[in-house]
Amino acid sequence: MAVTPVEQDYEFRRRSLIDKLQRDRNIRTARTAEAMLAVPREKFLPTHMGHRAYDDEPIPIGSEQTISAPHMVAIMSDALDVRDGMRILEIGTGSGYQAAVLSMLVGPAGRIISIERIDALADSARLALREARATNVDVKLSDGSLGFAAGSPYDRIIVTASAPEVPPPLLAQLAPDGILLVPVGGRECELVRIRKTTTGFTRESLGACAFVPLLGAHGQDSTRGAQ
Repeated sequence: MAVTPVEQDYEFRRRSLIDKLQRDRNIRTARTAEAMLAVPREKFLPTHMGHRAYDDEPIPIGSEQTISAPHMVAIMSDALDVRDGMRILEIGTGSGYQAAVLSMLVGPAGRIISIERIDALADSARLALREARATNVDVKLSDGSLGFAAGSPYDRIIVTASAPEVPPPLLAQLAPDGILLVPVGGRECELVRIRKTTTGFTRESLGACAFVPLLGAHGQDSTRGAQ
């Protein structure tokens, strides 16, 4: 099938962005660069926002949610240290873009379970993931702050919204030697990486970040109960 001029333009802009993220050290591994090159970000945006697909900034996708800036997707993907065949739980599907990048990193033998609490976003993410041929991603509608125990344990867990504290269910669902990556705080928060060891958990801060709030039983609205 012939590539259209619009598709050629998107590909050129995608490569230019990845090159910049590598120069700025936001992308530190070749695997993350290759995964992001393989995912057409424009497919994960509302049609009228497609022209902004390769701007390095968060973009509204409806329902008071955003698609993360590409540099943050790169930083989080690198920090997870994903390998072929891994089983990953993502909390906060949103547009589906981060899940698509992770799907490339785990390869055909791996699996991504992604949890979304908003019907409309779950539906649009499923469609975008199909169009991007990310066939190893399963989007489920649920309270992500509770994780997804039925599919545990997970080699990696990534949270794409800010939690007031690390949700205990996610720690319980992490496999031995697993990594949990979660923004902790308010809208202005710190990116925390937790590793499960034979003696417990280690915790390190990867720096400041900004995310929409995590909602649910262990989310920012937990004092009012899960929504």
